[in-house]
Amino acid sequence: MTKLSVNINKVATLRNARGGNNPNVLTVARDAEKFGAQGITVHPRPDERHIRYQDVRDLRPRITTEFNIEGNPIDSFTELVLEVVPTQVTLVPDGHDQLTSNHGWDTIENKAFLTDICRTFKQAGIRTSIFVDPNPKMVEGAKACGADRVELYTEPYASGYAQNRETAIAPFIAAAKVAREVELGLNAGHDLSLENLAYYHQQIPWTDEVSIGHALICDALYLGLQETIKQYLKQLK
Repeated sequence: MTKLSVNINKVATLRNARGGNNPNVLTVARDAEKFGAQGITVHPRPDERHIRYQDVRDLRPRITTEFNIEGNPIDSFTELVLEVVPTQVTLVPDGHDQLTSNHGWDTIENKAFLTDICRTFKQAGIRTSIFVDPNPKMVEGAKACGADRVELYTEPYASGYAQNRETAIAPFIAAAKVAREVELGLNAGHDLSLENLAYYHQQIPWTDEVSIGHALICDALYLGLQETIKQYLKQLK
């Protein structure tokens, strides 16, 4: 079964808008697990505009499912990940001023750097995933870097879904098949939603994990967190 990891960044964004600790990201993470989520994802950025580094430290002993930390492996991020030792680290090539992730790694051009950082994390016992565009060559490159998994950047699929879902999914199927052939684990994330998740999963059922934040938290405003997680898990069956 494909696991659902709930990204709680948007919960932290709401908290930070007013200061204080409401909503409480630790409570939301525990509730998400209680309601059936099989993992919690956070993406701390250097400016801490949503998840803060201290949130990551506070969450680690309270997560009972898988804990996935996403981010660009700058020195401070790498030190944080090695300090808390999550289940998985997902390497994302974010610039410091990016609003959100908008592309994957060039795993060929950055092979030396990614190989070194994958080795560092794997020596600490942390599963390592590289965020890539749906390009078979980038998937093969991730394997050559020593990654355990790739996470396919699914925004192009989500944006093209309404117009032609078969066309939108095609490059993802091709990339996913290569991941399976080279024995890489397979994750997916970015703009997956109740509208497009089921079809994605039907076409690529060997996906190990999807990480979903923005759409899921938006749905929870209307449906409640428990019902929302129930609906997302239903798409993955």
